[in-house]
Amino acid sequence: MEFETVIGLEIHVELSTKTKMFCGCSNDNFRVEPNKNVCPICMGFPGQLPVPNKEAVKKGILAALALNCRILPHSKFDRKNYFYPDLPSGFQISQYDEPLSEKGHVEIVLGGQQKRIGITRLHLENDAGKLMHTANGTLLDFNRAGKPLMEIVSDPDLRSAEEAHEYAETLQKLVRYCGSSDCDMEKGQMRFDASVSIRPKGDGKLYPRAEIKNLNSFKSLEAAIKCEAARQVKLWEEGTPQATDQTVGWNETKQETYLMREKESSSDYRYFPEPDIPPMDISEEEIAEAKKEIPESPVDLMQRLQSAYGVSEADARYFSGNSQIARLFEEVAIATKNPRSAAAFIGTILLNHMKESGKSLSETGITAAHLTELIKLVDSGEISNNAAKSEIFEEMITTKKLPAQIVKEKGLSQVSDAGELEAICQKAIELNPTATADVRAGKVKAMAAIVGTVMKESHGKANPKMVGTILEKLLLK
Repeated sequence: MEFETVIGLEIHVELSTKTKMFCGCSNDNFRVEPNKNVCPICMGFPGQLPVPNKEAVKKGILAALALNCRILPHSKFDRKNYFYPDLPSGFQISQYDEPLSEKGHVEIVLGGQQKRIGITRLHLENDAGKLMHTANGTLLDFNRAGKPLMEIVSDPDLRSAEEAHEYAETLQKLVRYCGSSDCDMEKGQMRFDASVSIRPKGDGKLYPRAEIKNLNSFKSLEAAIKCEAARQVKLWEEGTPQATDQTVGWNETKQETYLMREKESSSDYRYFPEPDIPPMDISEEEIAEAKKEIPESPVDLMQRLQSAYGVSEADARYFSGNSQIARLFEEVAIATKNPRSAAAFIGTILLNHMKESGKSLSETGITAAHLTELIKLVDSGEISNNAAKSEIFEEMITTKKLPAQIVKEKGLSQVSDAGELEAICQKAIELNPTATADVRAGKVKAMAAIVGTVMKESHGKANPKMVGTILEKLLLK
């Protein structure tokens, strides 16, 4: 029997606001001393009244619109009741039957094929704290408690781990593009719960699922889904398919899933309207204003970069994943009229520096003016491509000086004077009689030795294109 995997994702994304969801505590807890950013509200003290963060609601609306969701004109917050040590109030403030938005979709591209993935809902909630297990016991850090989250629930439209990975990456790009979150998984700003079930191919029924909790990387997401799907297929083949919904964990070291508990249902959480927060009404005018802030989608941008500038799919995918990088590429490509060089410098040289240094684009100090001037200097023959990629680029990174100033100060201009170059080439020919004879005998590879001598005699400043032309004239005439 042939089987089909059915996957749905719940993606938790931390909103990039200055303060938490319902209080004035700082939302920045990365490398902050434990229990530093806390107050009676986010610690769940009795008698404290939560106040929704207006900026968090706005960023939730922007993300929902970027995901083609319908914003509900009337929504409310609910109490989701469950006990866990890092949930100080004993309940989470979330949204249940009247969420912020619903019925959206995103388009993914995998293997050149485009597919639409439905989104059931995007709703707002607050985060729990963090457990830290040690040899002597478990410690609690409540810095994360109360942070603003949006939970994005997909329809069960995904059919492979690869599709789930692509969907999650696409969603990350969209949320980043609209400015709702940085989605930095190293900082815990994006986490996945993956629901996986198996059914006979062609069967439209949904069978009991296993929800894999708290996956924090694309690599773990893909590996966990593959592992869980294989486990369930084996059960089907043995004639004992999974009978109930389950919650499972992912062991990264062993690369296997493990049973945590039977899956809860909505009735287990005893949802009821949050009595301390009034319902939210969002007008058509507010929605219309928010729509004006939604940029071009990453999928559309990726396709446009390929068609308009002829960049590779890999470069277009990378550029479309970062709005700053995309704007930089387009500005440089248009200014230089050389998209190929713009893609090479940004997608290779600049990207490698950012990866090695761990810096963002703004932290590098490299601007469109730097790269435009650098590429124009190469295209005009003023400097060599090698000098641009190494010495000049490194000096730009260090000093933030423009390329022309660096070239002038370091004397890096190429020798492009035809008379001067011909004299150097003639000398190189005389210094390499064997190679000269080989070239004239048809052994073109021997030209490399002569070119090497030209570059040595010119201290690496000879214009390579002109050198090649002059040597051909002198040797092959």
